[in-house]
Amino acid sequence: MKLYHSTSSPNSRRVRIFLAEKGLAVPLVPVDLGQGEQHGDAYRQINPRHVVPTLVLDDGIAIGEVPVISRYLEDTHTEPPLFGRTAEEKALTAMWERRIEQEGFASVMEAIRNKLPGLKTRAVAGPHDYAQIAELVDRGAQRVRNLFADVDARLRDSAYVAGPQFSVADITLLATVDFAAKAIDVQIPEGLTALRSWHEAASQRPSAKA
Repeated sequence: MKLYHSTSSPNSRRVRIFLAEKGLAVPLVPVDLGQGEQHGDAYRQINPRHVVPTLVLDDGIAIGEVPVISRYLEDTHTEPPLFGRTAEEKALTAMWERRIEQEGFASVMEAIRNKLPGLKTRAVAGPHDYAQIAELVDRGAQRVRNLFADVDARLRDSAYVAGPQFSVADITLLATVDFAAKAIDVQIPEGLTALRSWHEAASQRPSAKA
């Protein structure tokens, strides 16, 4: 296997953290997003959506989309489990991971892509052009703040987002918190002490540096 990725891509980071938590060493192939390499003919043959990351298997099959890549890695490398063991654990993990991705991670992406002048006609990642909508910048930031409050409430009763064990939901949350701080200057508020404590601990995991 090999992973096409970018060090500037928070989605790529999610997969690198997942790989690190699994203890998997996969060759990394850099894609220069700043130079538009993702739109070149060579990479489009790998991922027609022009996005990173993409996991290419030994037989040449290319798998895109972070949740799908993570699911494949979980199914092929079961230990340690990052999606839960029991049906209940798997359901709670999937529920929280989906909420965090949709309400948090995607909201940061929505805000930054509708804000940066260089993305004026590229407000949605992928092969098609979409004009920016200025109103989505503030809405995206507010959705992130709301998610932070919701997750803080959850973490007051749970060691990790989906339960007592670190999971893919925590990976997505860590990427979201760091992405929001860097891209749209939305920090964890002082009053959200459970989320702040969780973030401090999660940031100390060796995988966080992947």
